[in-house]
Amino acid sequence: MRFHYGGKYRTEDDLKAKKEQHDGAVPFREPDPKKFAIIANGGCLILLAILLVICYCVAGISFREFTPTISIGCIISMVSLIPHEFLHAVCFKEDVYLYHDLSKLLLFVHGTESMSKARFVFMSLLPNIVFGAIPFILFLFNHNWLILGGIGAFCISMGFGDYINVFNALTQMPKGAKTFLYGFHSYWYN
Repeated sequence: MRFHYGGKYRTEDDLKAKKEQHDGAVPFREPDPKKFAIIANGGCLILLAILLVICYCVAGISFREFTPTISIGCIISMVSLIPHEFLHAVCFKEDVYLYHDLSKLLLFVHGTESMSKARFVFMSLLPNIVFGAIPFILFLFNHNWLILGGIGAFCISMGFGDYINVFNALTQMPKGAKTFLYGFHSYWYN
């Protein structure tokens, strides 16, 4: 993996990692970037609400005690955004670029190499498992670790866009197919 800082993302033309398309490549059936953002952000908020209710019920503490602890979990989860993207990046073998647009709360990595369905799913889920699922599960086993519950709840929900990509790969890619990014869109080919 060769990691590069791509800078501020404004349009697809800013994406430095562009390769030729593969013959017979099929675009994923996915919403345009604006709709994708609305779906991902809406799903994130719904999932976050559900996970925070679970944290509150499991912790068995007053709302007054719950709020500051969860706020700390939120702040720590925001700090995990760059390591989150780095965990995506380490799953690439070739060039990968980090882009941001803080005005849209957008931070992502972009690479164009081909990946198997399994590697793409692993790449998409790895940071959500490390920063989300593991802390949340640890909290479920020890209710005193509420900060871990908060970190897990926020990190799991922040990965909603990744879950959409995983769903698309699992439902649209045939067995043995490979996937790659071209611009801001995913494609698969045999």
